Amino acid sequence: MGYKSLIVEIADQVAVVKINRPPVNAMNAEVARELEGAMHNLNDNADVRVIIITGEGKAFVAGADIAAMSKFNSLQAREFGKLGCRVLSYIENMEEPVIAAVNGYALGGGCEIAMACDIRIASSKALFGQPELKLGLIPGWAGTQRMSRILGIGKAKELIFTGDSIDAQEALRIGLVNRVVPPEELMDEAQKFAQKMLETGPTALKLAKTVINRGLDSNFTTASSYESEAFGVCFSTPEVKEGMQAFLEKRKPKWSLLSS
Repeated sequence: MGYKSLIVEIADQVAVVKINRPPVNAMNAEVARELEGAMHNLNDNADVRVIIITGEGKAFVAGADIAAMSKFNSLQAREFGKLGCRVLSYIENMEEPVIAAVNGYALGGGCEIAMACDIRIASSKALFGQPELKLGLIPGWAGTQRMSRILGIGKAKELIFTGDSIDAQEALRIGLVNRVVPPEELMDEAQKFAQKMLETGPTALKLAKTVINRGLDSNFTTASSYESEAFGVCFSTPEVKEGMQAFLEKRKPKWSLLSS
């Protein structure tokens, strides 16, 4: 399928989705809908087990298209917010793990997209922030909620209330990203991370993501019960037998043979 503002490539069970809307990959409704469609297609693709989202050029996503937003009335702004929240909720909750390879500016909606991903790897040139309050707005794609959950309420309020941007090293220090690497190593590092995931049980990987996400919105007792149920479900698949047999035989599991 062709896209106007995305480049999608699939190789060896890893899909790379590159946001490509020069000059800074600013998000508008059209790009958001393209991203939504691409993620749905990849989720339905049996050949894809891990997805990497990155940006073209100097930006991951430098924010929303302010020129377009400046013409919104309140109902149009509400619809744009609902669209973004829907797209990012899908990314966050789809079965396949999603890695954000943050190559540059990740501001506003860009930071929100990165936070919806499961793992964030940043170039040393990346910049993060939620500058919406400087425009008289608040984050509209669930940035207030995800940042509070990832960083804790105090740090989230600091960054959102001031609109300050932080560099990659500070993002690493406060736990907003998992790793920081030189720009030229970013995609290699993301691919290495993806390959490590591909070495795990396919069903177990999906269940682990689901249980973690559901548990965050539950009390501990309920969340633990989700885990117990999912643990049991693992034993209904041939993957458990293969994984344990491989361990006992001191070899790597052959997951691909189970789906052939």
